[in-house]
Amino acid sequence: MISDQTHMRRCLTLAKTAIGKTAPNPLVGSVIVQGDEIVGQGFHPQAGQPHAEIFALWEAGDQAREAALYVNLEPCNHQGRTPPCTEAIIKAGISKVVVGMVDPNPLVAGKGISRLRQAGIEVKVGVEEEACQRLNEAFCFRIEHQRPFGIFKYAMTLDGKIATAQGHSSWVTSSSALYWVHQLRSQCQAVIIGGNTVRRDNPLLTTHGVSEVNPLRVVLSRSLDLPLEAQLWDQGVAKTLVVTEKTCDRNTLSHLEKLGVETLVLEQLTPLAVMEELYQRNCLQVLWECGGILAAEAIAMGTVQKIHAFLAPKIIGGVAAPTPVGELGFQQMTQALNLTDLHCQAIGPDWLFTGYLCGNDDNGQSNI
Repeated sequence: MISDQTHMRRCLTLAKTAIGKTAPNPLVGSVIVQGDEIVGQGFHPQAGQPHAEIFALWEAGDQAREAALYVNLEPCNHQGRTPPCTEAIIKAGISKVVVGMVDPNPLVAGKGISRLRQAGIEVKVGVEEEACQRLNEAFCFRIEHQRPFGIFKYAMTLDGKIATAQGHSSWVTSSSALYWVHQLRSQCQAVIIGGNTVRRDNPLLTTHGVSEVNPLRVVLSRSLDLPLEAQLWDQGVAKTLVVTEKTCDRNTLSHLEKLGVETLVLEQLTPLAVMEELYQRNCLQVLWECGGILAAEAIAMGTVQKIHAFLAPKIIGGVAAPTPVGELGFQQMTQALNLTDLHCQAIGPDWLFTGYLCGNDDNGQSNI
């Protein structure tokens, strides 16, 4: 007898097929099992398309009757852009539903499970729950806090430098690490840098062919002291949004707009204000690839929840060489921000440390 855990892990594998494509919706996969045989399976491909359970039911057809349906997220019970999945499950004659986790969306939040049970369907909840929650951590965070899940990625040498004292940084890490970053970008809806990164690195900030979809490239600059020519201004490659303040250089603003670059002028440019704007644009995950000064602001405002830190086996030296995070105002080591759920893995010759910032899931106020 194949276990519920095995079938749920298959749901998670199916769900991952659509990573980076479903925002603002979650990643969901579903399988329908008759005996030990999978007779239907599917995943949610993107917002506006049918949910995973519907694709699985379509594939199963008449074999869905008296079968068990597995899904990593609670089936919806409301009319959105698509009809409620609960009614389709009931109509198909499914006898048992195994759910990985309850949907945190207030429109669902247990209502789907209740509806299925009212219809006489056996419902089991919490199979592979931790893995299900981790897969949709950005969706859960966005629902709870009404802003995207923030990820800060940086690469540094063994002595903690992200560039030389003169600003040269190509490349701190290996080609394997760069490829990994391109994959990460494909999973995010926006990537943010500051003006200094544009001036110093002239980045492209695309997935470099890893995915056909590129994230929105976002540049934050209060003054708009930006080069008039940069790879980011080519809108044929990917879209760019430049966010600034009312006191910015209006000539540069006009120049960028003539190039087709989207601009947004805020009363006050802060990481939190930008994340609130990206929430309105249906972003789930936002990647901070900025320098130390902006990174410190983003962390201080609670807009970074997850850290990906690459450590390269090299030493560059330099008292004035920049570090990943600027001034946070800490005076004692006991004030340091801790990471939880720390994971380490080798990526080529480099090491990648991944963890979650403690306390950075509040309402966006500084916790420093």
